[in-house]
Parts: sequence; structure tokens; C-alpha cells
Amino acid sequence: MATSRASGAAAGKALGRRVLAYVESRKNVAGSACGVVGLGLGAAGVGGSYWPVVVAGLYGAGALIAPPERVAPPLYPDVAEQLGVVRADFGRLREYLAEVDLPPAAGGKLAELMDLYAALLDPGWVAGALAADPEAVHALSRAIRLDVPECVDTYHRTRWWTRLTPGGESPERHLERQLRVLFDEAERVTAGLREAEARRQQTHTTYLEERGRS
Repeated sequence: MATSRASGAAAGKALGRRVLAYVESRKNVAGSACGVVGLGLGAAGVGGSYWPVVVAGLYGAGALIAPPERVAPPLYPDVAEQLGVVRADFGRLREYLAEVDLPPAAGGKLAELMDLYAALLDPGWVAGALAADPEAVHALSRAIRLDVPECVDTYHRTRWWTRLTPGGESPERHLERQLRVLFDEAERVTAGLREAEARRQQTHTTYLEERGRS
């Protein structure tokens, strides 16, 4: 019983919100304005005894020609804000990695990878160039938040099982392969940013040369 009353109250509130929204809508405002014109025409004798029909017709016409209500799209953080979040995630990743033990070969490759990430995220013009490439930011964010932690975690878990049942390719070898793939991906991101800067320089050179000829 209480549930039914609560549901009825919620439905009543929702209906009230919809009615209020329509009252404040452009369609109602435009229709009301046209309806006022209809009342004026009725007072002037236009339409005779059918003046209510004229008012209703003008209201409906005004409501139909009014532009629809625009629902504002959701706002999301811009790329620069996202980069700040990625930078904070990278700090947490480094804290995590400082607590884990890795074999020398994988540890060396991971250190190279972390240095490359740090250089890309270092506040300044490099990070500005990175922020201008949403795809690069996405790739870096995915690697920092998902790929690197998963590589290290699965290595430690698989190594424990391998001690119980030896055989197959070693967890160390898999970890090295994974980190090599991530490093190659980071180098591609870096190369893409370098090419963008090179295109920018070439564009400016072309502009200056054309300006000089003119």
C-alpha cells in the first residue's frame, strides 16, 4: 500500500515537471502569443461566434512553427583536463611499480618505457602537443591504466603457478614481449607527434616563402 502511494506520488511529480516544462517551452510561448492575436481578432469581430476556434487554431499554428527545445549535450572534460588525469594515474603507476620485483631484462625495458611516458607527460610544450592529439592521449591513458599494470600483475601470478608446474614459455619471456610491444606503441605515438610538429614547421616555411614572393 505504501509502495503504491509512493509510486503514485512519484508519477504525480513527474507529470508536474512535464507540465511545467511545457508551460515554459518555446512552443507554448509561441502558441500563446498567436492565441493573444486570436483574442484580439475575436474582439474585433473576426470569426464571429467561431472566435474560440480561431484562437485555438492560431495557438496550434504558433506551437507548430516554434523551434523545438534544444537539449544541451553532456559536457565532458577536454583533452587538456584528461591529460591531467592521466598524469595523476601515471604517478600512481610509478608508486605501484616501485613496490614490485621484476627480472633484470624486463625491469630495464620497463624503466625505458616509464622514462618515455614521463617525457610525454612532462608539463610544457611536449604535453601541449600531446593534448592536441586525442588518439595519442587515449593510447597513453590505456597503457598506463590498463596495459602496464596487467602485464606486471599477470607476470607475478603466472610465475607462482609456474613454480608449481614448470614448463612452457617462461613468464619472464612473456613479460619482456609485452613490454616491448608497449614500448613500440609509445615510440609510434612519439613519432606521430614529431611528424605533426614537422608538418607545422613546413607549413610555416611555405607561408613565409609565399609571403616573400608576394
